[in-house]
Amino acid sequence: MNVLSVENISKNYGEKILFDNASLNIRDTDKIGIIGINGTGKSTLLKIIAGIEASDSGSINVPSGIRIEYLPQNPDFKGDATILEQVFKGETPIMKVIREYEKALEDISKTPKDYKLQERLIELSAKMDSLNAWEIESQVKIVLTKLGISDFETKIGSLSGGQRKRIALARVLIAPCDLLILDEPTNHMDNSTIEWLEEYLGNRKGALLLITHDRYFLDRVVNRSVELDKGRLYTYTGNYSEFLQKKMERKNLETVIEKKRQSLYKKELEWIRAGVKARTTKQKARIQRFEEIKDSKIDLDDSSIDISVGHSRLGKKIIDIKNISKSFDKNPLIKDFSYTVVKNDRIGIIGDNGIGKSTLLKAIVGKLEIDKGSIDIGTTVKIAYFSQESEEMNEKLRAIEYIREEAEYVLTSDGSKISAAQMMERFLFNKDMQWIYTARLSGGERRRLQLLRVLMMAPNILILDEPTNDLDIDTLKVLESYIDEFNGAVITVSHDRYFLDRICNKIFSFEGNGKIIEHTGNYSDYKEYKKNHLVLDTKEDNPDKKQSMNNRKLKEKRLKFSYKEKLEYESIEGDIDALEEKLSALEGEIAVNSSNFLTLQDLMEKKEKIEEELLNKMERWEYLSELAEKIESLKS
Repeated sequence: MNVLSVENISKNYGEKILFDNASLNIRDTDKIGIIGINGTGKSTLLKIIAGIEASDSGSINVPSGIRIEYLPQNPDFKGDATILEQVFKGETPIMKVIREYEKALEDISKTPKDYKLQERLIELSAKMDSLNAWEIESQVKIVLTKLGISDFETKIGSLSGGQRKRIALARVLIAPCDLLILDEPTNHMDNSTIEWLEEYLGNRKGALLLITHDRYFLDRVVNRSVELDKGRLYTYTGNYSEFLQKKMERKNLETVIEKKRQSLYKKELEWIRAGVKARTTKQKARIQRFEEIKDSKIDLDDSSIDISVGHSRLGKKIIDIKNISKSFDKNPLIKDFSYTVVKNDRIGIIGDNGIGKSTLLKAIVGKLEIDKGSIDIGTTVKIAYFSQESEEMNEKLRAIEYIREEAEYVLTSDGSKISAAQMMERFLFNKDMQWIYTARLSGGERRRLQLLRVLMMAPNILILDEPTNDLDIDTLKVLESYIDEFNGAVITVSHDRYFLDRICNKIFSFEGNGKIIEHTGNYSDYKEYKKNHLVLDTKEDNPDKKQSMNNRKLKEKRLKFSYKEKLEYESIEGDIDALEEKLSALEGEIAVNSSNFLTLQDLMEKKEKIEEELLNKMERWEYLSELAEKIESLKS
């Protein structure tokens, strides 16, 4: 069933065209992810579909009886309302009766002998029965609890921005609707909450339209992807991974079409330049066709990201953290934590909201004083700190002027210079955007600009607090490429599981009560480790020797190879050697057949499969080797 149709809508802001003649049909089984660079108009598109804003032209057609719920990126609240009052704020019959019932309960608690109120409560209870509203009321409290909200009578005005967003999300999740529209629902959520939301939306019936930059979320929830690119909508069947494949196919097709157009245009241009007079109908038609060919140019983005930039020299001594502790109101966030940062560290910090992750980063950069212990930073260390809070911008500056306040250029590793303008292009600010006043940038564009300014410092240590919030997928890819080439340590707090998997080789997990677990590997490795009930060797006090032996026996019981793992560990190095030999032989064949397109294509496909298999084997070898080391350490 069709729940909504978007027909030829257009929207401009001044000279900026967000979308032009865009069309989209949404069916009741669709779970659609909107993808695009920040500032292209994704949120505006959602607002128009939700009826919050009007388009300049075109129409939104909604069949009679279709209900739509919309979660904005920055929800608006009444500060004096309680959480439950805000959640039940809706105009559907169910929401109205629940709201009236809750109000009657509150009133009768103040005047329990009021006969009229008692009658009113009985009447509302009957309405709750008829509408099956009791289930909704119960579901609200379950959803709020899953989203980390437990005190339902708290006033909205006393909550953080992230908590308010989760309350707004709870309200739209429990409201019965045919189309649920969500703008950045995963921002400021911890990993466990995001995973719960994935499952909830995956099982939910009805259409879904959402914007998120969480690539795993898109992979696991959506079944259609819509890309907003240069004012046009491109629709793809499938999740994010399928979108990437189909977008590449589209780009390849566009390249072929554009090259053919250029060849034809060149021939027709020669004919026009020959000065043939348009005296016949055929000649007039040919001139008209020439104009059509000229105007049908496809804008091909052939630029590849080469983000390699220089940085300050980094000595052997980097950051030495010794036995640090930090508490707030007797609540320990960090307890007796030690770690020595090394040059190639890529550390991801995870844990629930409010558990102390940002506190550790602020302590390292000197923005927060620790209760005890020491943080010793090497003399050659130059830290770039990208904080969770957006800094104030001088809105009278143009974007490029804002960057040039930090540096006019940066040096590459070979000593050549990259100008501020060139760096901006690499961070998706084209020449026109570079001269826009910062006041006119979207929130996501501002965050991208702030990130670039931090990187223009030419640091040798990156400390990033939630860099993935408010950054679009394309910007995240640029940042990931930058980190790939970065010749120094990176420490990041993030709830973006794809980002953590992509860049990290170590995970610090904040477990609560000041405890921090260190794990070698990326986020998925850590989740697998936890899933298999493997206990990492943390520095716990064992006052009783007997208890210590019991702990050791428990670990020995859990830390052991299965028969299958033992066989795999014994043969895996040989498997890796064999795959590397195959890869080497294939590379030789590729060099020989570089001019034979069909053979080359077949060889490249084989190479890709072997590389993927080799990567899986290497990751598995790292896991098994770490397990073997821990088993051995328990025996000694």
